Amino acid sequence: MFGSSRGRVRLAVAGALALAALGLSGVPASADGPTSVRINEVESSGGSPGDWVELVNTGATTVDLSGWVVKDNDNSHVFTIASGTSLAAGGRVVVDVEAAYGLGSSDSVRLYQPGGTTLIDSYTWTSHASTTYGRCPDGTGSFATTLASTRGTTNSCSGSAWPGDSAVAVADGTNVFGSNLSGVSFQSSSVLWAVKNGTGTLYRLVPSGSTWIRDTTGGWSTGKVLHYANGSGDPDAEGVVVTPDGVLVATERNNSDDNVSLLKVLRYDGSSTATSLNATAEWNLTADLPSSDPNSGLESIAWVPDTYLTAHGFRDEHTNSTYNPANYAGHGTGLYFVGLESNGAIYAYALDQAGGGYTRVATLGSGLSTLMDLEFDAVTGHLWAVCDNTCAGRATTSDINAQGQFAVTATYQRPTGMGNYNNEGFAISPQACAAGRRPVIWADDSNDASHALRSGTLTC
Repeated sequence: MFGSSRGRVRLAVAGALALAALGLSGVPASADGPTSVRINEVESSGGSPGDWVELVNTGATTVDLSGWVVKDNDNSHVFTIASGTSLAAGGRVVVDVEAAYGLGSSDSVRLYQPGGTTLIDSYTWTSHASTTYGRCPDGTGSFATTLASTRGTTNSCSGSAWPGDSAVAVADGTNVFGSNLSGVSFQSSSVLWAVKNGTGTLYRLVPSGSTWIRDTTGGWSTGKVLHYANGSGDPDAEGVVVTPDGVLVATERNNSDDNVSLLKVLRYDGSSTATSLNATAEWNLTADLPSSDPNSGLESIAWVPDTYLTAHGFRDEHTNSTYNPANYAGHGTGLYFVGLESNGAIYAYALDQAGGGYTRVATLGSGLSTLMDLEFDAVTGHLWAVCDNTCAGRATTSDINAQGQFAVTATYQRPTGMGNYNNEGFAISPQACAAGRRPVIWADDSNDASHALRSGTLTC
């Protein structure tokens, strides 16, 4: 749906408005060229020198852009490209729309041939990108949040090929979960936990052939609705991890008051036979984290054992020294790493398992502009960060460096056999290698093609 622009006064625009161009040419265009021109990158949040739209010519002939029109979601907001402007094959032109109108956080860009009625291409978004929106792969792919703004040059969509098989498979029945399944975590190779964010629900899943089904024992056949420790509310459950402390869930708000950000980590007893679950402990991290939209808060959670952290000289930013678990009495046997969707940052906490108390031990980047899930792989020591279709399904790995800090070591594209789904959950099975492969699971929040779970592999 089209959103509203920032509502600047419309200016009469003509060829005098600025164009920053690469690949411009005065060569006459062929009559069959216009369909090769595409919107390639969009800056909507006031970059330098303001909001702009990059066009690319993917064809083999030059296209005359004289009189072409760029609009946002408002038909009265019109930018007309200057007469005499041509775009060579493979070239780019950047249209500075800032002088005519501003692009909003929920807006669109529409490209028309002269006269403003023949639509050639369009792109719509619902919030500003942390960098820009661009086609990945450059010029031809779907729009995603880029790794960096690349005005007038090739889009930043770098990433190595997925380090596993390119093929993926459906891993659940048709429409078993519907939409909003957003986090997964393996307890063992035969138990998979999953959370849904509306209504906040926890599922215990077991394998059935090549798919995962809801456990029919212990009252888990339909999942268990989650509540806060006092038995109230509807926690918006986004991420889940199973640890020696219990089943911990990352939440971004109370769905009973969904206009207010509430960044809480909640602990639940996975062995309970109750029909619904009250948190056995909760940690309200809202005051310690950057302000975020109620729908862009705590999206992910992972657990890293103290044994790994101390063996690799993890740096404690709170004490400005090497991490010593003894400094955090009652925190259990590891640290919890939570990811904030709004900025792609990761925060490591020692959580007092009595509930309530916490200390932030470190802050790190994920290498992603927005973050949907975290997964610590105890086999390799990689801390995985995963993005959804906003970033074309890219993932990164981070490892502890010589300074004792987690730093990004690789960026990966999604498997080529998987569509650009709204994957908000990712988990690596602890199963031993078989034929040089280890299983992984993705959770698709949008239930694309009527499936919420898909399976794939990582090489060993």
